[in-house]
Amino acid sequence: MADVAPLGPDSLTWRWFGDWRALLLAPWAGSMQNMHPELGAGVAEHSRFFEERWQRLFRSLYPIGGVVYDGPRAAETARAVRGYHDTIKGVDDKGRPYHALNPGTYYWAHATFFVLTMHVADYFGGGLTEAQRRRLFDEHVRWYALYGVSMKPVPKTWEDFQAYWDHMCADVLEDNRPTRDVLDLRRVAKPPNLRFLPGPLWALARVPLARLTVWMTVGMYPPAVRERLGYAWTARDERRLRAFGRAVHRCWRLVPHARRYHPRARAGWARERGAAGAPPVETPPRNLPPAERRDLPQHYVPGR
Repeated sequence: MADVAPLGPDSLTWRWFGDWRALLLAPWAGSMQNMHPELGAGVAEHSRFFEERWQRLFRSLYPIGGVVYDGPRAAETARAVRGYHDTIKGVDDKGRPYHALNPGTYYWAHATFFVLTMHVADYFGGGLTEAQRRRLFDEHVRWYALYGVSMKPVPKTWEDFQAYWDHMCADVLEDNRPTRDVLDLRRVAKPPNLRFLPGPLWALARVPLARLTVWMTVGMYPPAVRERLGYAWTARDERRLRAFGRAVHRCWRLVPHARRYHPRARAGWARERGAAGAPPVETPPRNLPPAERRDLPQHYVPGR
């Protein structure tokens, strides 16, 4: 891992992965990951994600983003992220053993982050050329190599990756409870950044926001996944999703560059502009797991 060069500001991954618009794809990424039999089993048996959905999401962005944006510290961050998965293992309800660090399982999660990056650019960032997709593929291989996990499941070429993705979606992914739980946004709690919004107003806003989010998620699913989960998608839906994405792209141009990015990404950009030596930005206390669970090895808790 020492000879793997971390990604830098010249990469397309830096441009897109830490962009706040990626949050629009959080249910897409979570559901695609949970459909993997081993990943879904690990979530079902080891995670309390659905009891602290927002906190878990926002704190995870820091170390996961750090593997991209931490520069000289990226390999150290990657080792920490890998370590959070050491104890996530067991036997699922069908008698199949699983471990979060099985190479095929670990790579699947990473593959979803790679495709998420492409989706952010494609749907909400003005689109990608074929050359840019190939470049992002090469970058995601370097990114993954920092974890020090077996590279055996990683496709060799962009064409190989497309075949891998189609195979996983058609032949491996399953409809399961953790996936359905991700898509059930009917009672999702108020996001932390809307904490001052009165509860009754959030209760009114939650229903249309949940419908919009699930609709976008379904639109970005591969056809095989939509079919497995029982969703329909029409040409009209696709036109509307693309129009929505173009509107987001136009509005996003008005946002100052620094404010477009997650704090860990912003810290990376600042370091590259000359603010060297500062420690990585860590998650604020409001995102930490419950006090009684902070000593568990699968949790990222700064300063532990």
